Parts: sequence; structure tokens; C-alpha cells
Amino acid sequence: MDTHSRSFAKALSWRATGTIDTMIISLVVTGSVKLAAAIGLTEVVTKSLLYYLHERTWLKIPYGRKTAAQ
Repeated sequence: MDTHSRSFAKALSWRATGTIDTMIISLVVTGSVKLAAAIGLTEVVTKSLLYYLHERTWLKIPYGRKTAAQ
């Protein structure tokens, strides 16, 4: 089972990748660096929290998990 800090670190590294993607798409769509940055900064906070909660929830679900004896 992952520790809380490991789940959080994974969430941050994934969100950095996702935020760069979101900012590039936002820049292309809006043409505004300021708006793209605002969108990117907003989504990094909300999606990091959602990812962390998603990971912690899935750790409680035994579906598809194998034990060492299997």
C-alpha cells in the first residue's frame, strides 16, 4: 500500500505534466498567455486534490488486486 506522501508526490508529478498540456491548449485556444496561466494554475490545484482522493479511494477497493499468496 502506498503511503500518503507517495500518493501526493505522484499526484504532483502527474499534475505538472497535465498543467503544461492544459496551458498550451489554453494558449492556442485563447491566444492569451495571462488567461492560459490562470487556467493552468487553477486546474493544478483542483486536479491534484482530485487525483490524490481518487488514488486513496482506489487503495481501499480490492478489485483486481492480487495478494502475495496468489
